[in-house]
Amino acid sequence: MEVITIQTGSKNYNVTVGKGAKNEISTFLTNHFPDLTRILIITDETVAELHLDSLLPLIGPWNPIVYTSPSGEKAKTFDVFYQALTIALENRLDRKSVILAFGGGAVGDLSGYVAASFMRGIPFIQVPTTILAHDSAVGGKVAINHPLGKNMIGAFHQPLAVFYDLDFLSTLSTQEVRSGFAEVIKHALIYDPVFFGWLRTNIHSLETISPEQLLKSVTKGIKIKNEFVSRDEKETGIRAYLNFGHTLGHAIESEMGYGNFTHGEAVMIGMLYALKLSKELNGLSFNLIEFTDWIEKLGYDTKIPSALSHERLIARMKQDKKTVGESIRFVLLEQLGKPVLQELSDELLLEQLKSFK
Repeated sequence: MEVITIQTGSKNYNVTVGKGAKNEISTFLTNHFPDLTRILIITDETVAELHLDSLLPLIGPWNPIVYTSPSGEKAKTFDVFYQALTIALENRLDRKSVILAFGGGAVGDLSGYVAASFMRGIPFIQVPTTILAHDSAVGGKVAINHPLGKNMIGAFHQPLAVFYDLDFLSTLSTQEVRSGFAEVIKHALIYDPVFFGWLRTNIHSLETISPEQLLKSVTKGIKIKNEFVSRDEKETGIRAYLNFGHTLGHAIESEMGYGNFTHGEAVMIGMLYALKLSKELNGLSFNLIEFTDWIEKLGYDTKIPSALSHERLIARMKQDKKTVGESIRFVLLEQLGKPVLQELSDELLLEQLKSFK
């Protein structure tokens, strides 16, 4: 078990990581909420079926209410957001109530936005169940999707705590592991060349990754995220570097239809594209061929889906949160561990998309 302290301008909180981390939830609630009135668990259909029975006994004394959303990105719609708020109102949650996000990144985003909106903000706790959520559960960015853009409607609302129990990861499919591990690789690329070297040397298959390797990977990713979040909670500066690969990645997700292409796999293609731009525009010294070979062996697609229009992807990228006016801003690398934000023209991006292999 490891405890990582996240420090932000609005709140400091702990992320408890390891096997059995969920067993710490009851003690935390008792110590921090002596007047706790209600607990609303927001989960999804998949997680409810697999893991809800192991969580409920730990918080049974508080008679929790459970709202079960659709799985994946289908949880992040206006309709589901409205339904979750309706459940909170019907069950008379108040400012001494707590929302518990029990699931992957989509459930965490939904739950956090419900918590941020209900009565103008009540506490929530993250209990992630995916590798992807090692990133999304930390930092307080919560949101739902709009057909015109991913995560464009939301808030900054930090959790009170994160309990990241690695036992939940045992039920993940290889595709879900792959989606989450893309964020681990991202953290290494933008911050820690030594960690990137460790990944390249030690991670040869995501189907046989050991518990020890997984623990090191996610704890290192959380610590790296804290380096950015602690200095820039509201993404007015360096926190934007955490979006490396996401500008094109989100565009691919949107064009493919939310849920039809996993977040991490789309971001991996976005990172490859950003690395290509970094080599050509910034002279990044990086062996893109070896990197591509490595991630393909890990099972990642490295090509933009052929059905997608380059022009449509440019239009989608213009709706990205980092875009200012008509300028698309990309996170690129000057060298490993040294990201930079650059404004790039439509013409350049289109040209590079057409030559992207």
